[in-house]
Amino acid sequence: MKKILKKISNYLILLLVTVLVLYFALKDNYQETFEILRTLNGFWIIIALVLVFSYWFFKSISLNKIICNFKKDYGFLKTFSFILKINFFNAITPFSSGGQPYELYYLKKENLKMADVTTIVIQKFVVYQIALVLLGLIAIISNHVFNIFKSNDLIKHLVTLGFIVNFLVTLVLFLLAFTRKLNKFFIKVVMEIMEKLKIVKNKEKRIEKFNKYINELYDGTKKLLNNKIEFIKMISLNFMGLICLYLVPLALLYSTGDYQSFNGLISIVSSSYVMLIGSFVPIPGGSGGLEFGFMKFYGSFIKGGTLTAIMIIWRFVTYYIPMVIGAIALSIKRKKDKVCE
Repeated sequence: MKKILKKISNYLILLLVTVLVLYFALKDNYQETFEILRTLNGFWIIIALVLVFSYWFFKSISLNKIICNFKKDYGFLKTFSFILKINFFNAITPFSSGGQPYELYYLKKENLKMADVTTIVIQKFVVYQIALVLLGLIAIISNHVFNIFKSNDLIKHLVTLGFIVNFLVTLVLFLLAFTRKLNKFFIKVVMEIMEKLKIVKNKEKRIEKFNKYINELYDGTKKLLNNKIEFIKMISLNFMGLICLYLVPLALLYSTGDYQSFNGLISIVSSSYVMLIGSFVPIPGGSGGLEFGFMKFYGSFIKGGTLTAIMIIWRFVTYYIPMVIGAIALSIKRKKDKVCE
């Protein structure tokens, strides 16, 4: 019952924030915005959707390669469907926190060992975070070199903080996945404290169980670094996927008939900054924060109804439509498809 109420509250918060965002975005130029939305070029909207699907496609290839190290007969279409479902749970939970628990649940049902399941989830997140941090670094350097945005202390601090947080998350994941001794030491300290607090009994038995799990996790994750070419390839796949996602605003700009206000580099840098700021918003889908970031950064190049129209369609293309598709994927029974080679 609590889970159902939590889901309902998430939906209500999302709906409320969406309505508020639309109100403040449209209140000054709703007629101009609706006219632009009405006359959008459908071809470029399709291109925008193709870019979003490409983002999922590249992420699916990367995840499929990881899963196939532990389950040889795992098919690509199954992985693609899995990505859509993960996207749905990320979309409806604050800080995109619902994806990882679902990944663990789903992969466990695929008859994988829990150590392998955890390794897959960590490897997937590590390669994605590295790609995200690399793009964020490229965006910061590009802005510094080309002076794309005017100085704004608040925005500058938020972007810097977002980059640092994502970098630290990546670092912690590496420590968790690749430092066996540190993990064992941490488990030992925690178990000793819990024993003194009389929370656990049979401390040694529990430590032995955790150490066995850590060894399995370490051995499985070590494969990721041992095959450096495969490791770089998976990072590159996530990197290309993010590039596709970050180019969506450019396609939407073209859909308005404007081919000059900003280019691909600006679209990538701006989108990277938007995502860094949006990661702090504790509302499903980063609602409110992402729209604010989008209006702030892209507002340096486009104004009025054009900016509002592109922001609205961008949110639908990158968030609401994918959420609906993810919900549909959850309701469709899986069929056999091509397995790992």
